[in-house]
Amino acid sequence: MSSCSRVAVVTGANKGIGLAIARELCRQFSGDVVLTARDVARGQAAVQQLQAEGLSPRFHQLDIDDLQSIRALRDFLRKEYGGLNVLVNNAGIVFWDNDPTPFDVKAELTLKTNFFATRNICNELLPIMKPHGRVVNISSSQCLRAFENCSEDLQEKFRSETLTEADLVDLMKKFVEDTKNEVHEREGWPNLPYGVSKLGVTVLSRILARHLDEKRKADRILVNACCPGQVKTDVTKEVGIRTVEEGADTPVYLALLPPDATEPQGQLLHDKVVQNW
Repeated sequence: MSSCSRVAVVTGANKGIGLAIARELCRQFSGDVVLTARDVARGQAAVQQLQAEGLSPRFHQLDIDDLQSIRALRDFLRKEYGGLNVLVNNAGIVFWDNDPTPFDVKAELTLKTNFFATRNICNELLPIMKPHGRVVNISSSQCLRAFENCSEDLQEKFRSETLTEADLVDLMKKFVEDTKNEVHEREGWPNLPYGVSKLGVTVLSRILARHLDEKRKADRILVNACCPGQVKTDVTKEVGIRTVEEGADTPVYLALLPPDATEPQGQLLHDKVVQNW
């Protein structure tokens, strides 16, 4: 490999939508595709599955909850490719409503992985993103449901064009603390940890896009979030109306936006269409 080679990374890519995204990028992306997974055996099995289909992904272990693991991936990309061209943040968790885990624990663990770990990946990998890079953060329609069920005060904060990354982090931490203190409803939060975590990811995408436009505008790096739709996966207990291939359609579209594209930027998309909220 050389620093001239192009590379795309998909997190949580050993199954479901992540695997479908990796498969399609192997077919369409002009460069290497690195499939990542927390579990090495499962990740390598996914690579072998794609190889059996005539595709050639690479594998790198990645536990998004482990900062050292993220940095190991960063160092690998810097050494092997001189940076990164495409990042698809797909890895995440969800608790079902009937899960007996206490609500505040659900909130803490869900935001730890879906928001804070995704933010860590962006903070570690965006500095090595090459010009015309693409960042795709997998969100959910649940983020819109969570937003609609927030108080007007919280909605105003999330909508604010001057909201900083630090402000957003404080909001996400407050949600977790409010659930621990059993005051989250009184404070204007919905009973939707997954939705709140994805709302955080969606707003983070907007903030990162704004920052890149201010600091690296000439590089035309685009950051967007997207809703794959209700997809049949083991995460959804096979409940859904879409195949994983259909769910991968919009993420792949955003990952492969042409080099001269300037938009969408900092948006939330569903079926390749920007969602206004």
